[in-house]
Amino acid sequence: MSDASKGLRLYNTLTRMKEGFVPIDPLDVRMYVCGPTVYDFAHIGNARPVIVFDVLFRLLRHLYGETHVTYVRNITDVDDKINARALRDFGGEIASGTLSLNEAIRRVTEKTAGQFHRDVATLGCLEPTVEPRATEFVEPRADGKADMITLIKSLIGRGHAYVAAGEVLFDTASMPDYGQLSKRNLDEQQAGARIAVDAHKKNPGDFVLWKLSSPEEPGWQSPWGRGRPGWHIECSAMSAAYLGEVFDIHGGGLDLIFPHHENEIAQSRCAHGTDVMANVWMHNGFLQVEGQKMSKSLGNFYSIHQLLETETFGGRKWPGEVLRLAMLMTHYREPIDFSVRKLEEAENTLRKWKRASDLAPAAGGQVPAEVVEALSDDLATYAAFQQLTELAGEATDFSGAGENGAAASLKTSLAFLGFDVGAAKVDEAEIAGTIARRLQFIAAKNWAEADRIRDELLSQGVQLKDGKDPATGERVTTWEVKR
Repeated sequence: MSDASKGLRLYNTLTRMKEGFVPIDPLDVRMYVCGPTVYDFAHIGNARPVIVFDVLFRLLRHLYGETHVTYVRNITDVDDKINARALRDFGGEIASGTLSLNEAIRRVTEKTAGQFHRDVATLGCLEPTVEPRATEFVEPRADGKADMITLIKSLIGRGHAYVAAGEVLFDTASMPDYGQLSKRNLDEQQAGARIAVDAHKKNPGDFVLWKLSSPEEPGWQSPWGRGRPGWHIECSAMSAAYLGEVFDIHGGGLDLIFPHHENEIAQSRCAHGTDVMANVWMHNGFLQVEGQKMSKSLGNFYSIHQLLETETFGGRKWPGEVLRLAMLMTHYREPIDFSVRKLEEAENTLRKWKRASDLAPAAGGQVPAEVVEALSDDLATYAAFQQLTELAGEATDFSGAGENGAAASLKTSLAFLGFDVGAAKVDEAEIAGTIARRLQFIAAKNWAEADRIRDELLSQGVQLKDGKDPATGERVTTWEVKR
């Protein structure tokens, strides 16, 4: 374990304070982050927690050792929309027994889960240590790991859950300090609830642990009838399966504090009889697009895949590492305005860093202490990036003999933060086509559009040089990669 780990401080949503991080076991630091529901392609709001907690994962591995950190990020593949799709597409095979429920759901979600994995890899994110799927943890398991049905049985046995109107519900009144994470008062929730809508509940705030499935709906056999789990119980089971009843860090987006994380805490603590579920709760802030809430109705809803592979945002595709830096330029707890201008700023900054880092043939030595110290202050990425900019300046100004130490340290830091420090990759055919379009604009005397294309290529590290063919006198354009 690095001595620097003693200085790691993280903001804990549970206490609303920045606290010194003390792992339960420094030889096995354990973190759980809520992953995607793979009904559709992940949108850019989903990308933010993946990137933020990837940085934390990298930092923890640096401080405690790569083999001493367990990072679990789940795949939610139990969802009514997914179930409906499985029934629509494979209902006959399920009914005849030629295809199991899990196999049908797996087929529905394989495409979107696969795209999610490709997208986040392009964003520079490491794979988590374990990535469990919810469907694999509904029923009791042969390996004895925690599962949803067993957790629900425990909650009923301990007096924290009850069966009513075909559902198993968590009894919020059975937990005196329910609402600690969100700071919501249970009495206030009850006073404002529409009790008539859920008359079978003991308390308006009670939530579903298990609900029955009709013969036409996918489901699992249980002591309470054939049905399917509620949303919240999934993460309680999967986190306990790999991290134990109490672990170090639980993360996710700000929108998950209530009800999802609040209800996870209630289920896990009451099922296991523990004082806490996780010692530290971390949440990233909301994301807007060009100053507006992202929504399909406003036409500003973008998937990660769209930004990477199509020209739907700002009229161009965006490299994954540019999206990554744009996300990290704002502190993770602050709201972020995702805009073309921010992406352009990130691209320009990344280009300057890479030009400077290319002055060293390879990364060298340890990640600078100043970078680690900045990140150890509740992931202060902006402060860490200031250190990178200083290193870039030192590397560019270096004029001595021997190795450019600042450039080597910069390259090491960029790799540590998940940015590609390999050789620049260019699509020669694409560049040739872009240059041909620019020459057409020049022939038409559309100088503004020709200049725009020149500047856009330069922003991608491709510098153009105009000249004339000595034999024909025709205008020609050559190019070279300059980060």
